[in-house]
Amino acid sequence: MTRARTAALPTGVPPTVPPRAVGPRTTLSAVLPTGLRVLAAHAPAAPLAELRLVIPYARTEPGLAAAQELLAACLGTGSRDRTRQGIADRAADLGAELSTVVTAESLILSVSVLAPGLPGALDLLAELLLRPRYEEGEVALAQRRAAAAPRAPAPRVRLRRAALAHGFGPHPLSSESGGTAPLLDVVSLVPDDLLALHARAVVPGGSSLVVLAGEEPDAVLRLAGERLAAWSGDPSGLTLPSFARAVPRPGAVELTEPGSSEAGWGDAVGGQSLVLTVGPGVPTADPLHAPFHLAQLVLGGYASARLARQVRDRLGLAYDVSAGLRENGAGSWLEIACAGAPGGAGRIAAEVTRCLRDLAEDGPSRAEVDRARAYAAGFTRFALATRAEEASALAGFAAAGLEPGWLDGYRDRLAAATPEQVAEAAARHLAPDRAVVATYEPGPTAAPAHTGPRASAPRAVPPDAGPHAPAPKTVPPHAGPRAPAPTPAALPHDQKGARP
Repeated sequence: MTRARTAALPTGVPPTVPPRAVGPRTTLSAVLPTGLRVLAAHAPAAPLAELRLVIPYARTEPGLAAAQELLAACLGTGSRDRTRQGIADRAADLGAELSTVVTAESLILSVSVLAPGLPGALDLLAELLLRPRYEEGEVALAQRRAAAAPRAPAPRVRLRRAALAHGFGPHPLSSESGGTAPLLDVVSLVPDDLLALHARAVVPGGSSLVVLAGEEPDAVLRLAGERLAAWSGDPSGLTLPSFARAVPRPGAVELTEPGSSEAGWGDAVGGQSLVLTVGPGVPTADPLHAPFHLAQLVLGGYASARLARQVRDRLGLAYDVSAGLRENGAGSWLEIACAGAPGGAGRIAAEVTRCLRDLAEDGPSRAEVDRARAYAAGFTRFALATRAEEASALAGFAAAGLEPGWLDGYRDRLAAATPEQVAEAAARHLAPDRAVVATYEPGPTAAPAHTGPRASAPRAVPPDAGPHAPAPKTVPPHAGPRAPAPTPAALPHDQKGARP
């Protein structure tokens, strides 16, 4: 059993230097005999209790992909004691809201409940975990929804998979299917198939539970241990393997297609050129992550960062520009993503490469570092403004193997990072000759996705191949970039309300 104290979020306008803690948040963690790690965080007088259960759920076995898709859609719709309506009625009695989210490597069950309803919420959670029921009607409904949803990945997804495959080699994240099962496999499943997967995958071994509540942590740990004592099962093994390479193999990848209505970063936006780069990243737990984080922010972490000013504002080449660290059990990498008008991928890629080279060779100015530091401090506080978001962040820390008080030390490291250290991080990690540069062009026509030809296989081209695409027209001035969260990768946004 370990104890830790982590700072509660300060209030007021953030200064340039990240603020120090003003009030301690007491936490208590323990690993139960079943293998479940429980972290209890004390939020005095909190009107709501927040629970986050994170279960390893990576799609690493193609034979399980269809069942994993359906189980995630149906979990929580019934138990041996209650129907969907019965569960909804019980949740209403407790003042609780339940939701389920699937990420690249986890199945996350989120519960928000009125403080007096915490014991009942744990009982309801145990009921869904220990005595699941997947009714034929619920499974059939999920299958119809799966049949109605697009099965082919959008161009942005294919481009990312192609870039990861080139950079890191074969991996579940870079496979052609990406863990998506054929529709025939999905519609052929029966409830017993989901029960079999539940018995293997929905287990305490390797899972973690975070409870943020007004109760004392000792009492919360005892309560969770009592209510979930019967939940058993060894680790499922559904975890992402590490990439074959620690850093990506540089080069260029081209993906072309004669027009598609799904060519955008958003599923509803089409006819766009896409550029995506994959470069070396510094893991969140690395002591040198803070200078790298600031270099990433200077490059493209917010609306007035270098990439946005150059590619979007000055040249009008793209209206969606972002740069951020992506991290999971496979590894970490810096990803730059841009979307612009058709025909512009080559020139966008050239400007992105130029921005990378300038920052790597010349480093950032002191003013840029100060702005990035202030933005990181302010956004971290904003992203954790509610207890629901704080609980999700603590769940991210637990899943990543970080201590609950990690954020306190990270704020100090951000404040201590010097412009010279940020310049060194930029020189080491942002040089364009260390990155994969992937481009996608939808082609000159916009044909419906179901009638158009299949996309060609990704084509690797020599790293020194220069851009050849003409300059696109200027985009509307109101089209702004989609800035990524400038917080560490272990600091997820709240997952409530998202759908699997």
